[in-house]
Amino acid sequence: MTWCDDEPARKAQIRTLLGESGYACALVSPDMPLRVNLTALENIALIAQFHHATPWQQASEQAQTLLDCTGHGDIALKRDEDLSMTQRFAVKMARAIMLHRALIAIDRPALMLADVHYPEVLRAMLTCLQHEYSDHCVVDYIWNRPVYEYRK
Repeated sequence: MTWCDDEPARKAQIRTLLGESGYACALVSPDMPLRVNLTALENIALIAQFHHATPWQQASEQAQTLLDCTGHGDIALKRDEDLSMTQRFAVKMARAIMLHRALIAIDRPALMLADVHYPEVLRAMLTCLQHEYSDHCVVDYIWNRPVYEYRK
């Protein structure tokens, strides 16, 4: 977890994580929306097609596997406006994983998962996808820190 005191500090941290090239990590952020004219499956598969020249059949199978892993396999044909915040977050996580970067940076999950108790949903999503990525970093504001503490 990386805690930031304000918006300029958060933006600086994201820039640091992205690195000089802008490609050091895969970013999951409310500032990176889904393509509204594409289905959830297409939003994910497009990443593999564009960045890795993966054929559609293979890219869509990988995308469906990631959605199934998150427990949201049934949303593959839904478009952005038909997704809940949790479903949208699952698509963004799958999209980031398709980049095959060493680090996934998750920017302000509280903002993306406002309809649920996000630390628990975030932990569950990261746990089910842990075999698909190397490492992750959550960037959030310091005032949200107590919410992330594990409840016993």
